[in-house]
Amino acid sequence: QVQLVASGGGLVQAGGSLRLSCVASRRTLGSYAMGWFRQPPGKEREFVAGISSTGGSTYYADSVKGRFTVSRDNAKNAVFLQMNNLKPEDKAVYYCAAGPFVATTIGSYGYWGQGTQVTVSS
Repeated sequence: QVQLVASGGGLVQAGGSLRLSCVASRRTLGSYAMGWFRQPPGKEREFVAGISSTGGSTYYADSVKGRFTVSRDNAKNAVFLQMNNLKPEDKAVYYCAAGPFVATTIGSYGYWGQGTQVTVSS
């Protein structure tokens, strides 16, 4: 069983930055690929970024390419999402998830964090 705790959300002005963290307890994250998803108000949850178990491969949604960076520190059992140049449309609850491989589909991930709110003011 993997328990994930996401943190780092908050209120930021457009153009600002936030760094989200996702820390695992009970099991090491090093065996899992990790994904970041978000759910904007009134919309479905969507893929944002993913990283392979070793950190050697990363993947991004087109909407965040060049602005967001996913990374991980397996020694600290943590995954991060650096978000720069935030836009109002980035407002959402952000979730981290763990699974056997990086995928853009929700069903590919077996473990989920509780979500952290990101609000971007214009």
